Amino acid sequence: MGNNPQVAGDEQRAREELDFRVDVVGAGAAVTVISVEGQADLHTAPELRSAISGAIDDGASALVIDLSGATFIDSMTLGVLLGAVKRLRPEGGTVAVVCTDPHIRRIFEITLLDRVFSLHTDRDGALDHADGRA
Repeated sequence: MGNNPQVAGDEQRAREELDFRVDVVGAGAAVTVISVEGQADLHTAPELRSAISGAIDDGASALVIDLSGATFIDSMTLGVLLGAVKRLRPEGGTVAVVCTDPHIRRIFEITLLDRVFSLHTDRDGALDHADGRA
Protein backbone atom coordinates (compact mmCIF):
# COMPACT_ATOMS: atom_id res chain seq x y z
CA MET A 1 0.00 0.00 0.00
CA GLY A 2 1.32 3.44 -0.90
CA ASN A 3 0.21 6.88 0.07
CA ASN A 4 -3.22 7.67 -1.29
CA PRO A 5 -3.40 11.42 -2.06
CA GLN A 6 -7.22 11.36 -1.87
CA VAL A 7 -7.18 9.93 1.66
CA ALA A 8 -4.44 12.34 2.73
CA GLY A 9 -6.47 15.27 1.33
CA ASP A 10 -9.62 14.10 3.10
CA GLU A 11 -7.73 13.78 6.39
CA GLN A 12 -6.25 17.28 5.99
CA ARG A 13 -9.69 18.75 5.21
CA ALA A 14 -11.18 17.02 8.27
CA ARG A 15 -8.44 18.51 10.49
CA GLU A 16 -9.06 21.99 9.05
CA GLU A 17 -12.79 21.69 9.67
CA LEU A 18 -12.12 20.64 13.26
CA ASP A 19 -9.96 23.75 13.69
CA PHE A 20 -12.80 25.96 12.43
CA ARG A 21 -15.21 27.53 14.89
CA VAL A 22 -18.01 30.09 14.77
CA ASP A 23 -19.22 31.72 17.98
CA VAL A 24 -22.31 33.92 18.18
CA VAL A 25 -22.35 36.62 20.87
CA GLY A 26 -25.50 38.58 21.62
CA ALA A 27 -27.96 36.31 19.84
CA GLY A 28 -31.37 37.96 19.76
CA ALA A 29 -29.89 41.45 20.16
CA ALA A 30 -30.01 44.21 17.55
CA VAL A 31 -26.22 43.95 17.21
CA THR A 32 -24.81 40.44 17.05
CA VAL A 33 -21.14 39.51 16.95
CA ILE A 34 -20.13 36.43 14.98
CA SER A 35 -16.57 35.39 15.71
CA VAL A 36 -14.74 33.18 13.22
CA GLU A 37 -11.67 31.10 14.06
CA GLY A 38 -9.59 28.98 11.71
CA GLN A 39 -9.96 28.52 7.97
CA ALA A 40 -13.18 29.93 6.55
CA ASP A 41 -13.50 28.25 3.19
CA LEU A 42 -15.71 26.20 0.89
CA HIS A 43 -16.01 23.44 3.48
CA THR A 44 -16.82 25.64 6.46
CA ALA A 45 -18.91 28.34 4.76
CA PRO A 46 -22.22 26.55 5.44
CA GLU A 47 -21.63 26.80 9.20
CA LEU A 48 -20.87 30.53 8.90
CA ARG A 49 -23.91 31.06 6.67
CA SER A 50 -26.09 29.28 9.21
CA ALA A 51 -24.80 31.45 12.08
CA ILE A 52 -25.40 34.63 10.08
CA SER A 53 -28.87 33.58 8.97
CA GLY A 54 -29.78 32.58 12.50
CA ALA A 55 -28.65 35.95 13.88
CA ILE A 56 -30.66 37.86 11.28
CA ASP A 57 -33.69 35.62 11.77
CA ASP A 58 -33.41 36.27 15.54
CA GLY A 59 -33.67 40.03 14.97
CA ALA A 60 -30.14 41.32 14.43
CA SER A 61 -30.16 44.49 12.37
CA ALA A 62 -26.37 44.87 12.57
CA LEU A 63 -23.68 42.22 12.44
CA VAL A 64 -20.07 42.38 13.51
CA ILE A 65 -18.14 39.61 11.80
CA ASP A 66 -14.95 39.18 13.81
CA LEU A 67 -12.29 37.61 11.60
CA SER A 68 -9.43 38.31 14.02
CA GLY A 69 -9.16 34.57 14.69
CA ALA A 70 -9.46 33.55 11.04
CA THR A 71 -6.36 32.14 9.39
CA PHE A 72 -7.75 32.06 5.85
CA ILE A 73 -10.84 33.14 3.91
CA ASP A 74 -11.84 32.31 0.37
CA SER A 75 -14.35 33.53 -2.20
CA MET A 76 -17.09 31.35 -0.70
CA THR A 77 -16.67 33.15 2.62
CA LEU A 78 -16.82 36.51 0.86
CA GLY A 79 -20.03 35.36 -0.81
CA VAL A 80 -21.53 34.44 2.55
CA LEU A 81 -20.65 37.88 3.92
CA LEU A 82 -22.13 39.57 0.85
CA GLY A 83 -25.32 37.56 1.41
CA ALA A 84 -25.56 39.11 4.88
CA VAL A 85 -25.21 42.59 3.39
CA LYS A 86 -27.88 41.79 0.81
CA ARG A 87 -30.30 40.76 3.56
CA LEU A 88 -29.58 43.61 6.00
CA ARG A 89 -29.03 46.73 3.89
CA PRO A 90 -32.56 47.03 2.45
CA GLU A 91 -33.80 47.28 6.06
CA GLY A 92 -31.11 49.79 7.04
CA GLY A 93 -28.88 47.17 8.63
CA THR A 94 -25.10 46.98 8.56
CA VAL A 95 -22.27 44.49 8.47
CA ALA A 96 -18.96 45.50 10.05
CA VAL A 97 -15.89 43.28 9.78
CA VAL A 98 -13.02 43.00 12.25
CA CYS A 99 -9.91 42.16 10.28
CA THR A 100 -6.51 42.15 11.99
CA ASP A 101 -4.56 40.00 9.53
CA PRO A 102 -3.07 42.17 6.74
CA HIS A 103 -3.30 39.28 4.27
CA ILE A 104 -7.02 38.83 4.88
CA ARG A 105 -7.56 42.59 4.76
CA ARG A 106 -5.76 42.61 1.40
CA ILE A 107 -8.34 40.15 0.03
CA PHE A 108 -11.07 42.69 0.82
CA GLU A 109 -9.02 45.45 -0.83
CA ILE A 110 -8.15 43.51 -3.99
CA THR A 111 -11.80 42.56 -4.51
CA LEU A 112 -12.88 46.15 -3.68
CA LEU A 113 -15.04 44.75 -0.90
CA ASP A 114 -13.43 47.22 1.49
CA ARG A 115 -15.91 49.61 -0.15
CA VAL A 116 -18.84 47.33 0.71
CA PHE A 117 -17.89 46.38 4.26
CA SER A 118 -16.84 48.63 7.08
CA LEU A 119 -13.44 47.15 8.03
CA HIS A 120 -12.07 47.61 11.54
CA THR A 121 -8.88 46.63 13.34
CA ASP A 122 -10.67 45.82 16.60
CA ARG A 123 -14.05 44.68 17.84
CA ASP A 124 -14.76 47.90 19.77
CA GLY A 125 -14.48 50.00 16.61
CA ALA A 126 -16.75 47.61 14.73
CA LEU A 127 -19.30 47.66 17.56
CA ASP A 128 -19.26 51.46 17.61
CA HIS A 129 -19.95 51.45 13.87
CA ALA A 130 -22.71 48.86 14.24
CA ASP A 131 -24.30 50.89 17.04
CA GLY A 132 -24.16 54.01 14.88
CA ARG A 133 -21.55 55.72 17.06
CA ALA A 134 -18.79 55.80 14.44
